[in-house]
Parts: sequence; structure tokens; C-alpha cells
Amino acid sequence: MKLAVAIAVLMLVFAAHTEAQEEEQTIEQRFATFQTQVKELTQDLAEKTKAALESIHQSDFATQSRSWFTEQFEKVKQKVEETFPKAS
Repeated sequence: MKLAVAIAVLMLVFAAHTEAQEEEQTIEQRFATFQTQVKELTQDLAEKTKAALESIHQSDFATQSRSWFTEQFEKVKQKVEETFPKAS
């Protein structure tokens, strides 16, 4: 009788183990899931980076710096034109 109970218990354990293995993802499914996660991560990172760069570009410091460099370039350009006038 003990042998029959032991065999029945082993069969139940084997059945439960087999069902648990069927629920596990295959390696292909794991790679597909990983690929999706990486894609979402990179898209999120790209959006955040783009937003940060746009914020920096629109900041007061960046705007004032561009204006200052433009003014300095125009001053140098005028000095060069005054110093070396074009011969017509």
C-alpha cells in the first residue's frame, strides 16, 4: 500500500512539475521580451535626451551666448571690411 501511495505522490509531483515547465518562457520568447524592453528603454532615453537638449538650447544662457557671438562676429567682420576695403 505504501508503494502505491508513493507512486501516486510521485505522479502528482511529476504532473505539477511538467505544468510549471510549460508556463516558462522559451529562450525565443525571452529574447523577444528583452528586445521589446530594450526598444522601449532606448525610445524613452531618446525622448528625454531630446527634451533636455531642447531645454538647454532655449535657455537664457544659450540665447544670450548666441547673441553675443553674433555681435562679436559682426564687429570683427566690420573691422576687416574697414581695414581691407574691397577694390572695385
